[in-house]
Amino acid sequence: MSLFKQGRYSGFIRPISYVADLMVINGFALFYFFKEVPSVNFVLLISFGWTITALASQFYVVYRFSYSTRVFNLLVIQTLLFTLLMFAYSGLNLKLELDPIIIVKYILSVSLIISFFKYGIFFLLKKYRTYFKGNIRNTVILGASKQAVLLEDFFKATPHLGFINKKTICFKDRSKLDLKSICDHIIEDEIDEIYCSISELKNKDLLEIVTFADNNLKTVKFIPDNVEVLSKKLKHDYYGIIPVLTFRTIPLDDPFSLLLKRTFDIAFSSIIILFVLSWLTPVLALLIKLESRGPVFFTQFRNGHNYKSFNCFKFRSMVLNPTADHIQVTRGDSRITTMGKFLRKTSIDEMPQFLNVFLGDMSVVGPRPHMLSHTDMYAKKIDKFMVRHFVKPGITGLAQVSGFRGEVENDKDIIGRVKHDVFYIENWSFFLDIKIIFQTIFNSLKGEEKAY
Repeated sequence: MSLFKQGRYSGFIRPISYVADLMVINGFALFYFFKEVPSVNFVLLISFGWTITALASQFYVVYRFSYSTRVFNLLVIQTLLFTLLMFAYSGLNLKLELDPIIIVKYILSVSLIISFFKYGIFFLLKKYRTYFKGNIRNTVILGASKQAVLLEDFFKATPHLGFINKKTICFKDRSKLDLKSICDHIIEDEIDEIYCSISELKNKDLLEIVTFADNNLKTVKFIPDNVEVLSKKLKHDYYGIIPVLTFRTIPLDDPFSLLLKRTFDIAFSSIIILFVLSWLTPVLALLIKLESRGPVFFTQFRNGHNYKSFNCFKFRSMVLNPTADHIQVTRGDSRITTMGKFLRKTSIDEMPQFLNVFLGDMSVVGPRPHMLSHTDMYAKKIDKFMVRHFVKPGITGLAQVSGFRGEVENDKDIIGRVKHDVFYIENWSFFLDIKIIFQTIFNSLKGEEKAY
C-alpha cells in the first residue's frame, strides 16, 4: 500500500523523520562534537545502527490515536539504545580516544533536538487536523452498540485525531436495513474506514461488508463488545479506552518496508535501463520496424495502486489493430508478428516496464496489472479482485511464477491469480520479492507454456 492512500499524506512523516533524525545525528557529530572521526565510517555505522534500533523499538510507529506518553516512552527507549550504540562505537574505535563526557553531551544534544522535532510534529498535526480539517479520515460506524456509541463520542471529542464520522447506522431494526444503500453511501461520502460492531452485525452482514470493502479499497475495523474476542489473532488498538480490531494488516503499510521496496525498485530498474535497455532498445526497434509498420513501443492504460490508471509500456509484439485494448492475446493469435512471438516467448516485450518502475507507477514485483476493460469485468465477478490494488502492480509476481501467467482461459485462472496476489500482499517480505525475481528468471530460461 502506498504511503498516500485516498488523499491521506501522513505517510510522509515517517520517511521525513528518518532523514531529519539521521541528519541531526550525523551533522552534530561531524561538524561539532567529533570532527576527527572518519566521516564515511561513522555515517555508515551509526546510521545503520540507528535504523536497526529504531525498527526494534518501533520508534517511528506513532499513530494519530497514540498518546503523548507513548512518544515519551519511545524517546527514552531510543535514547538508551543510542547511548549503547555510541559507546559500542567508541569501544570498537579506541584509537579515536573519544571522551566519554563529550559522548554524553553529544547524546543529550541529539536527543533534545530529536525530541523537539518529534513532539513538534506530533502536536502540529493535531492542531492542523483541528483547525484546518486536514489529514482527516472519513468514517462510518455500522451498529449502535454501547461500544459503538462510545467510539462515535470519542471521534467527536477528539477532532485533533482527524476522524470525521459521517454516519452511525443502527442494525437492530432489520426491516429497515438496506446494505446496498449503505455501501452506496460509503462510496458517495468517500469513506476511508468502516467500523463494525461485532455484537450487532450478523455473520452474513460482516461477510458482505468485508467483501465490499475489499472490492472497493476500504479499510474495515471491528468494535468488540467483550474482551474474549481480543484473544483472537487480530491486530487490536485502543482509541481512548475503546478496543478496535483490524481485520487485514498489510506489511507494505509500514513506511520503512515501503521505502525498502521503493529503493530496491529504483536501483534494480536503473541497472536494467542503463545496462540492458540502453542497447537492446535500438536493436529491437530496428527489427520491429523492419517487420511491420507502427511504433516501437506499445502503450496501454492499466489500473495500478488505488485503482489509478497509468500508461504501461511494452515492446510492440502485434500488428496495429483496433482490438488491442479490449481482447487479450490467445494461443496462435494472428495479430502477433514473427518478432512478437519471440519477444513474448522470452518475456522481453515486458522489459520497457522497468521505465514504469523507475517512474513509480509499478514495482519489480507485485500483482500483474490488467487492461481497464478486464479490470472492470473481473472486479464485478471475482471476489477480492480489487484487493490487488492495495499495492503497486509488478512486472512479475507470485501468481506469475506459480503458474498463473498469460491468458485467462477460465474463471479458475483468474481466481488462482487473485488468491496468490492477496497472499503476496498480506505476507510481503523483501526476501519473498527476491525469491520471486529468481524464480521468474529461472522460468524464463526454462520456458513457460503460457508465454505466448
